[in-house]
Amino acid sequence: MLAKAARNALRKHAIRSPRPRLEAKREAPHLFCRAATATATVPLPASRDDSDIIVLFDQPSIAQWAASSSSTGLFGHPVLTSPSAFNVLADSTLRRAQVLTQRVLRARESRQELFKVVKNLDRLSDLLCGVIDLAELIRNAHPDKTWVRSADEVYEQLCEFMNVLNTHVGLYEVLHAVLSDPEVVKSLSPEAYQTALIFWRDFEKSGIDLPPQQRERFVSLSTEIMLLGRQFLNETSTAKAPAVIKPEELQGLKDMGMGARLRLQAQVTKRDLFVYPGSLQAQMIMRAAPAEEPRRKVYMAANASSPDQVEVLEKLLRARGELARLVGKSSFAHMTLGDKMAKSPENVQRFLDALLDHTRPYARSALRTLSMRKQAHLNTPPFPTIQAWDRDYYCPPEPPAPPVALPPLTLGTVFMGLSRLFQNLYGISLRLAEVAPGEVWHSDVRKLEVVDEDAGVLGWIYADLFARRGKPGGAAHYTVRCSRRVDDDDIEGDLIHVDEHDRAAMQMSRVFEAAHRREFPGQEGTFQLPVVVLLCEFARPTVGRGPTVLEWHEVMTLFHEMGHAMHSMIGRTEYQNVSGTRCATDFVELPSILMEHFLNSPAVLSLFDPNGSLDIRQAGNHHEDPCRSIDTHTQILLASLDQIYHSPAVLNSQFDSTAALAKLYETRGLIPYVPGTAWQTQFGHLFGYGATYYSYLFDRAIASRVWRKLFSHDPLNRETGERYKREVLKHGGGKDPWKMVSTLLNSSELERGDAEAMEEVGKWKIEDDVSVPGRH
Repeated sequence: MLAKAARNALRKHAIRSPRPRLEAKREAPHLFCRAATATATVPLPASRDDSDIIVLFDQPSIAQWAASSSSTGLFGHPVLTSPSAFNVLADSTLRRAQVLTQRVLRARESRQELFKVVKNLDRLSDLLCGVIDLAELIRNAHPDKTWVRSADEVYEQLCEFMNVLNTHVGLYEVLHAVLSDPEVVKSLSPEAYQTALIFWRDFEKSGIDLPPQQRERFVSLSTEIMLLGRQFLNETSTAKAPAVIKPEELQGLKDMGMGARLRLQAQVTKRDLFVYPGSLQAQMIMRAAPAEEPRRKVYMAANASSPDQVEVLEKLLRARGELARLVGKSSFAHMTLGDKMAKSPENVQRFLDALLDHTRPYARSALRTLSMRKQAHLNTPPFPTIQAWDRDYYCPPEPPAPPVALPPLTLGTVFMGLSRLFQNLYGISLRLAEVAPGEVWHSDVRKLEVVDEDAGVLGWIYADLFARRGKPGGAAHYTVRCSRRVDDDDIEGDLIHVDEHDRAAMQMSRVFEAAHRREFPGQEGTFQLPVVVLLCEFARPTVGRGPTVLEWHEVMTLFHEMGHAMHSMIGRTEYQNVSGTRCATDFVELPSILMEHFLNSPAVLSLFDPNGSLDIRQAGNHHEDPCRSIDTHTQILLASLDQIYHSPAVLNSQFDSTAALAKLYETRGLIPYVPGTAWQTQFGHLFGYGATYYSYLFDRAIASRVWRKLFSHDPLNRETGERYKREVLKHGGGKDPWKMVSTLLNSSELERGDAEAMEEVGKWKIEDDVSVPGRH
């Protein structure tokens, strides 16, 4: 039931997506001239608010504090003024959730209450998630360890209660009564019915209808999977044994900086060098060592696994397989994919096969290019085999670069460009918002209002963008509070059976929940406004060095994360379980990946210039990266491996994850599998994205199609932006994503969302994608 909300708190709110390796973006020059045609939309001029955004992010000496000296709590909640208050809030929320649970359990006593069950279940989910999601953010971002400890306690306390609700037979029976009553079902809006189905499927995934003994086994397996998953992730980050490199093996090292130091070290010490996988020295050797042997050694060291590490992964896979069998599914993939766009592992394979058929010729051609480079380098007979340790040497990864030459872009300039892009597309802009003392967890945090030109404030974005000690690496989008309709909550109905003592105990939770609400013109009801947080690790601006200047991959990161943020802001639904980014795993990355495509357009890049002085010109050194298709091919193999590892095969007593990996490379790979390696233990996404690793490729394909068909020729067109907002963004997860995509692309054959639709998406070109790893 509320497993959906629990997963949102545990995984989805901090959206962290599987990513391909870092790859350079290169395009043919003529593609960058389209926006200059006579029919292109002329961008709206920069506003005063846009200029204020530049100052907000680029001048660290300018405070964002409100003029008032009065202090508030985190996110403006007056109840969150101290770590101990957070624990009190959790207790109040828990009591209120228990009261609401009892109301739902009594629903069959009154026919009128049956009509309110779906609404009350969604309220219950929102009540718990509002605190759990906040705790998840605090324990990852807050620099004060006291706050972090409090957040950990709150998180564990409320998740434990939510897990009880997930397997609550009484709640399941009440929902069954609702969905079995034709009159009640008829009264549900499409969005309400979709929400009811989410609860129903989550109940079934929790083994709710199993006999008591099997349900106990379900719980124990679930616990085992969680523990094994944590152990697996811990071991993926464990330091590996170093490669032992002889000094003479580094002769001719091309790198003149670190390479020279390494050679000097080897000459002075007269001893073998110990090079640890993942280190800068290891990366340099893989890219710059002419001799094959040191590269082979580093590769072997990086991809070796102990029998114990392999056993942990295989135990995890077997436990997942047993869990699926327990609930009547033939595999974990079958259990997981039923409510995704793919629907089944067979459909996933149709997509991957079609994508592989499209990609393989390009990848083979690229591999032939590398082989010719190796032949020229080593003076071998024609077309020597490219080994796994040759890839980076004969085609060194390059950092992403803009499609046209640009001057340095500051963080404030990029945010200003984002605001101008949203204004052109959706009539929505970003505006500086004052921060009250105590509202944010660090002085680096900046607050933005998201403002619609007609409806007013849609929600708030808190941007915590600068690196600091103890802050997690990478980038992520956290949904701290979702949108939902609140004027029909019927809170008094919750309190009919509650005495005054319990009412007082719940008061803090009621105050917390009542914040950030408003009515919208032209829309019935009052809505809870969304609050999101963006976490990045950019360099902090200083008075001495000046504002933060972003590398191009950081600009892409910011566009990606703001794609998630705008999905959260625009996806205003009546039910929080389908609000914004609370949608299918294989749909959630579409808006964020599409945002990256806008960086292909000079018209969009011109928005980084507030006064028309930016010199945007075509660069003459852009070329096709011959290795990009090899990397896409590798990602397809990873997605295929994920499907194999979550298929019925894992329950065969003879299952061997390394043998399965080797067989996949023998039958479908381009670069040979290396005996003695078992790199599947480094594939950390096997836990967080088990059976859904295909999702990122899938959304890349759809985003590329949407960009080419709708936006590429005129990316600032308001009518197109409104259409995308109307058909996709506003629905969150409240509408079948296949219907959204088919309507947006005028492709009625996609609406069924069957195997043929999956195959069709697999045939779409994705090579013009601009994605970079590490964004989430």
